Amino acid sequence: MTLARLLLPLVLGLAAAPALAQSGPPPGGGAPKGPTKVGVMVLEQAEVPRRSVLPGRAIASQEARIRPRVTGMVTEILYTPGQRLEAGTPMFRLDDSTLQAEVESARATVARAQAALTLAEAAATRARALEGSGSTRVTVETAEAEAAQARAELSGAEAALHLAEQDLNWAEIRSPITGIAGFASVSVGDLVTAGQSEALATVTTLDPIWVDLYEPAARLLSIREQIKAGALTPEERLEVTLTLENGQTHQGEGNLVAPSVAVSTTTGTQDFRFSFANPDGLIRPGMFLRGAVVVGRMEAIRVPQRAATIGRGGVLSVFLAEAGKAVKATVTPAGSDGNDWLVTEGLQPGAALIVDGLTNLRDGAEVEPVPVTIDAQGVVRDAAPAQSAPAAAGN
Repeated sequence: MTLARLLLPLVLGLAAAPALAQSGPPPGGGAPKGPTKVGVMVLEQAEVPRRSVLPGRAIASQEARIRPRVTGMVTEILYTPGQRLEAGTPMFRLDDSTLQAEVESARATVARAQAALTLAEAAATRARALEGSGSTRVTVETAEAEAAQARAELSGAEAALHLAEQDLNWAEIRSPITGIAGFASVSVGDLVTAGQSEALATVTTLDPIWVDLYEPAARLLSIREQIKAGALTPEERLEVTLTLENGQTHQGEGNLVAPSVAVSTTTGTQDFRFSFANPDGLIRPGMFLRGAVVVGRMEAIRVPQRAATIGRGGVLSVFLAEAGKAVKATVTPAGSDGNDWLVTEGLQPGAALIVDGLTNLRDGAEVEPVPVTIDAQGVVRDAAPAQSAPAAAGN
């Protein structure tokens, strides 16, 4: 075998190497990427509730701080802290010996005034009978004046007796409202005084309970503008759903008591007070809550919040699938409902909204739409394929 025949395979291999390099995969390895698969939902316009989710705080509908109206020493505490009291239930009893003596003294004064009135009226009667024979007109007038004075003194004595009896009744301190009694701030043997600043105890009404919700003034103006423009139909009766701090939904029904007439200078919010049934006392004064208020209904397109991006200045944007391309669109939300934005401007019904596959998605990128749905937990799932029509009978 000659040397030329031995080198021929090597020469042919070197000649084929450039051609193989040119026909191989492009730099970076792997085959060229195709369109990005994205999950899409077809947008629909419908009548939706316009909700405002507001922060709030619970407030007792009634709260009475129990103070003595007479001075005396505490002899008994007649209630158990934490128990429910009806209006008029005794709570404290004070030493009433001094008050009882004042009542007896006032009764004696009334008796003396009554006796004096009897004598004065009798004298006036005799003077009138003897006028012209045994007494003069001056004598009659004097007797009648003394009788009138005696009647006035009797009225004053009876008023003093009534006041003394009232003071005696106030020695037993009762709850003025129905509610839950708190701890007593005094003990048996303590001396309390009429009109003192420190309360003996507090009684709080928990059912119903009041909840103050705070609405930003700017959003109130927006709602009023929507109503004026006819874009929002207000509800005849406000629906409110309360959520507690642990995420539990309160089952009681809320009724608007009254809105405040001023906007807070520190928070820029207006206060709306609602009353809720609270039979189990689950909501306590001071608790923080969230209230979802349905202020009206409007025509809007629901956009899942996971499909939207909030940019600088609060601008909301989404991606649409159009002719195999991702198209970025800026939208204007009119509010939110659950996990959805309510959009009234920037979108058209029937458009394909991209809700999945948004990572690193750019405006103009090639996409392959895949129909999907979003369940109540916010999980994206493939849309169920349309079932074919059943075969005709007999085929």
